[in-house]
Amino acid sequence: MSSPLRIGIAGLGTVGRGTLQIIISQAKLIEQRCGKKIEVVGVSARNKHHNRGIDISHLQWFDDPMQMASDPKIDVVVEMIGGSEGVAKNLVEASLKAGKSVVTANKALIAHHGIELAKLAEKSGAVLAFEAAVAGGIPIIKALRDGLAANQFSRIAGIMNGTCNYILTAMWEQKRDFDEVLADAMAKGYAEADPSFDVDGIDTAHKLAILTSLAYACAPAIGEVYIEGIRRVTLRDMEFAAELGYVIKLLGITATTEGGILQRVHPCMVPTSSPLGSVSGVYNAVQVEGDSVGKVFFEGRGAGDGPTGSSVVADIMDIARGTVYKPFTLPVASLAALPFAKVDALQSSYYLRLSVTDKPGVLAEVTAIFKNENISLRSFIQRGHAPGEAVELVLTTHEALELSMQKAIAAIAKLDIVRAQPTMIRIENI
Repeated sequence: MSSPLRIGIAGLGTVGRGTLQIIISQAKLIEQRCGKKIEVVGVSARNKHHNRGIDISHLQWFDDPMQMASDPKIDVVVEMIGGSEGVAKNLVEASLKAGKSVVTANKALIAHHGIELAKLAEKSGAVLAFEAAVAGGIPIIKALRDGLAANQFSRIAGIMNGTCNYILTAMWEQKRDFDEVLADAMAKGYAEADPSFDVDGIDTAHKLAILTSLAYACAPAIGEVYIEGIRRVTLRDMEFAAELGYVIKLLGITATTEGGILQRVHPCMVPTSSPLGSVSGVYNAVQVEGDSVGKVFFEGRGAGDGPTGSSVVADIMDIARGTVYKPFTLPVASLAALPFAKVDALQSSYYLRLSVTDKPGVLAEVTAIFKNENISLRSFIQRGHAPGEAVELVLTTHEALELSMQKAIAAIAKLDIVRAQPTMIRIENI
């Protein structure tokens, strides 16, 4: 066999440590499958003496990870530092300029700077690989770029954040409110000390922008993603969803529309019996719709040392085999400048929960507003009967224009009979 492929790992957190462990424990298997030995020769992290449960004493230690970019003993730099700016970005740029291939799990970096990094890779002949940036151990990037490459994609929808899926699952199964479950998830380490990127939908948006670029051969457009998190999802809405045959999930969805590509991240009601509806806990799942293949469903662990490390090592093995591919399928110069649609143009069904004064004519006032916006109601549920007091009114609609729905909600919120801000959740019959 040929000479080893020498690896430098920058960042020894959960994924960096998992990557190192897999390379060591599966050394023989990896060598057999890619025809070349893969050796980690150097590492870098914040604390050299931290106990990581793995021996790194035989590896070269880099106090400054930037030194990896110029070290002649390193062929591939594995960036596990994280963040879209700072050291992570500088290291990847310097490594690609030096002709070193880069493997990263950094979705924020790829979503914000993927195109400029791809240009550097093309210029130097290096590989920029980021399978682990989306959905952890699920090989969705390879699927879009290779296995499903003969398809025109109409829609991709997925649960792409394990923290959010864990929180929503725990809320329903344990009958607890969002704030309580979030605090518990943070205490157990399932959520970060600052969970904003996860629960506010930003992490999912980064991943969705990457999938969109691969599916439609365009530059990642993170600024074109409509983002709405899960903070406003309540147990009460979950109870009504179950009564209607749905479960609430945070989805990232990209799809072609008449006005362009529409990218959106928000809570959705999906049928309980659907593949996405059955995905619980920390699991991720992605459903791809192609013109030739139809619907294809991927499910697996979306985070953690083993699943994400598995995807990182798969990229390293591709490099060891000599596999060369464009990060976004096509050369940067060939990527399309496609139009993007706004969420106002969405055609969807909707769930609306109102707290209203119980008196005659309430439903008539609400339905009159829907009629004015050309929105057809599918069903309604009324809970409670206390004349003059607040009761719950739940309505679902047939497919309607998002802009019309927003206008209707604004008008309903102004009615004297409405006691609180209406709650709206989109329904996806996937």
